[in-house]
Formats: sequence, structure tokens, C-alpha cells
Amino acid sequence: MTRQRLLPVLLFAGVIILALIPLGLDPRGYEMRILCITLLFASLGQAWNIVGGLANQISLGHAAYFGIGAYTSTILLKLFSLSPWLGGVIGMILAVAFALLLSLPTARLKGHYYALATLAAGEAIRVIANSWADVTGGPVGISVPYLPDGSLWMMQFSTVLPNYYLFLAALVVICLVFWKIKSGALGYRLRAIKENEQAAEVIGVDTYRSKLIAACVSAAITAFLGTLYAQFQFFFDPDTVFGVATISVKMALIAILGGVGRLSGPLVGAAFIIPMEEMANSYFGSSAAGLSQFAYGAILVLVILLNPHGLTALFAQLRDRFTGKGGSHDRSVA
Repeated sequence: MTRQRLLPVLLFAGVIILALIPLGLDPRGYEMRILCITLLFASLGQAWNIVGGLANQISLGHAAYFGIGAYTSTILLKLFSLSPWLGGVIGMILAVAFALLLSLPTARLKGHYYALATLAAGEAIRVIANSWADVTGGPVGISVPYLPDGSLWMMQFSTVLPNYYLFLAALVVICLVFWKIKSGALGYRLRAIKENEQAAEVIGVDTYRSKLIAACVSAAITAFLGTLYAQFQFFFDPDTVFGVATISVKMALIAILGGVGRLSGPLVGAAFIIPMEEMANSYFGSSAAGLSQFAYGAILVLVILLNPHGLTALFAQLRDRFTGKGGSHDRSVA
């Protein structure tokens, strides 16, 4: 069986395994929360992978889309008792509008110039959210209204188990979107941009339009994940959802560590980083608050030195070494 045909089988088996994992855990336990956060950041990494992995547009402003989704659905729920499903859709529309506003002047930038532009835009949104206290709650934060008779329609449950399956369903859908983009015409155009943008333009690729579409799709996905996060946490503040280190950098780090441009990259990266970070914070607490960041920063450097294409490529390299297979790997497969 070829890798292209084997991949859907492996992904289906992975989804089944993930669906069965919570059955042996306490639905209100700490382990379930770690699993939920892992799935959430795997989805965020996959959303970032659309622009950062396929087109090599290193965005450090995705926290803006995440926060827009979280605040829009929460504010609409508080003011109008609007279902987070509908509020999340409105948040997606606003995030796409902001992505267009940001990308129209910056999509032609390359490398660190684009990264700095998105970073500045994300920080500007965080400052606005901190200052607009009448609506966002400012630095104090905002609470999601608790509904005793919560339901799937209101995204509120008595345990985190339904949240887990929501996050899992979101991850599956986002992976399918990524795979559809990657294997379609847009994906080929984005990879052409990544390899050589000038050459892509010479052969007729509309690089500007392709990057705009990728940015909008990524923004919409990230915004809806912000809505899921808000309904999961019930409380957040601007520094949490708009934070560069907590959201934007972590999204990029997860995709890079796992393997940018690969379907499996963010899944592997999130499965590695999030549990490690949570365990480090749990074991060391305030006595070594920055240890987890230092640890996975050091691991990221080590992985890049061993194989610059991330953990998935490193695992494939080790597998072939043990099985006696040589040769290069198709980096676009998974």
C-alpha cells in the first residue's frame, strides 16, 4: 500500500483511538483537561500551518483572530443570550475582515518583515481589548455566563467530556480542510510561493490572491477555536487570548516542532509540547515558572539540529535507519 493510500487509514485509526481514550478517565479530571488543551492546540497549529507551513508566511499575529472569536461569542452570549455557535460564526466573519484589513497591505511583505507586521497588529488588538473595559472587561477579564440548563446548543456541559469530543471533531474537520487545501490547486500555488515566489509569479501564479485566501481561511478557523476555548474555560482576559507567547508563538512552535507543511506535524507537535508543559507547570509550579518554556525551547533547537523538518521527519529518518531503508523522504506526504 502506498503512503498516499495508507495515510487516510492511519488517520482514521488515530481518530478512533482518540475517541476511545477518555472512556477510561475521570470526565472531570485534570487529565481530561490536558487532553482537551492538546487537541485545541493541535487544531490551532493546523490552522497556522495553512499560512506558515504551506506558504511560509510566518505569522505572529494569529492570537488576534483567536481573541476575536473568544470575545465575540462571549459578548453576544452575555448581551443577547445568543448561542456560541452563532456567535462563533459572527466571530469568524469579524476575524476574516480583520485578516483582510491586515493582509491587504502586508501580504506582499516577506520573511521577518511579515512576521513583525503581524506581531504588531496582534499586539495592537490586545492593547485595544485591555483599554475597552466597558465591553471586554479590560485587564480584569470577562466571564462566560453559566447556564444551569446548558446544552450542546449553548456549548455548556456538566463535565469536560463533551468538550473533548467537540475539540476532537474540530481537529478532524480542520485536518480535512488542510488536506483539501494542500492537495488542491491552492495548495500547489502556496507551495510554489514557499519555494520561490518570484518564479511562481513568472509562471502565472497570483501570489497575492493566494496568500489572501490562505490568511482568511486560517483566520476563520482560528476564530472559531477561540469560541470553543471560551466555552471551555469560562473565563479569560486579553493577555490570555491575545497573548503572543501564549497563543501566536505556541501555534507556530507546535507546527514547526512537529513539521511545517505536514498534515501530521501539528498533531505530533501538540502531543509533545502541551503535556510536557502542563506536567512541568504541575510539578514545579511557581518555583520554576519558566522551566517548561526553557525546556521545549531547548528541545526545539535540538530537534532542528537533528532534522530541520521537525519531529515527523526525524521519526521517519530513525525508522528508516532501523529498518535499513535509505533515500530521501517525500516531505509532502504527511
